[in-house]
Amino acid sequence: MSIAGVVRKDLLDVRRSNLVRGVGLLYLAFTVLFFWGTGTTGATDMYMSLWMMIAIAILIIPLIALVAAYLSVAGERQSGNLKFLLSYPNNRRDVVIGKLVARSTVVAVAIAFAYAVGLAVAMYYYPEVFIGDFVAFVGLTLLYALVYVSIAVAISAATSTRSRAMGASIAVWFVLNVFWNFLPIQPRTVVSFVADKLGTTVSTNIKDLVWALSPTGAYMNSMQLVFPDSYIRQIGQRQWLDPNTPFYLDGWFMLVILAVWLVVPLLLGYWRFERADLG
Repeated sequence: MSIAGVVRKDLLDVRRSNLVRGVGLLYLAFTVLFFWGTGTTGATDMYMSLWMMIAIAILIIPLIALVAAYLSVAGERQSGNLKFLLSYPNNRRDVVIGKLVARSTVVAVAIAFAYAVGLAVAMYYYPEVFIGDFVAFVGLTLLYALVYVSIAVAISAATSTRSRAMGASIAVWFVLNVFWNFLPIQPRTVVSFVADKLGTTVSTNIKDLVWALSPTGAYMNSMQLVFPDSYIRQIGQRQWLDPNTPFYLDGWFMLVILAVWLVVPLLLGYWRFERADLG
């Protein structure tokens, strides 16, 4: 067995998971109902619809990814199947990479299918659909999902039991998706508070960067790569158009932040897994 063998086996296992299937179908239902609902009410501005879809994406996609992947390694380890996997000519790197590829494939297919159906509904109801921008939106959303899959696989590789993997996944979802971006007390306000106590100030750009350092913040800011200038002005994100905005708030730099989240947690999880005593 090789990485490809791990991927094949894991795809079969995940395909049998009712929980993963249920969460994926939930996202499909939300997507279809959203485009159908806006279409039947006449709210058929594609960019407005995509902007509103971001709220659904940041709520559900991390859950889909974490549910799909948080037991990818820890579940096998607790059940004893991990020793079976490693009895083949596999090393631990093969297991981690194979799990990442398999779980990413499942999540990506579920999300892409949901948006494909949503696009069909939009093309029926909406007077104009800009396919290129729609595809770019879906691409960024898939990258956002894969970041959370990578984080979940990393958590699973670094923990030894199902309960620890679940607890860590819930904590990560809360910290990165709720606390960091949406609570009144968050890293951005903490930075301002500390600066005030030290008798100094922090620029708005730095505070915006702190907010964008989470996967969700980077994903939302990356949307400046999708929306046209006219709509960016309409939704009040004029800083995206400011030529004096520093590079670290540009859309392309958001891709760098997402790439870091995609790679670094996985490397840390693998490092912990490589040194773990599997008993």
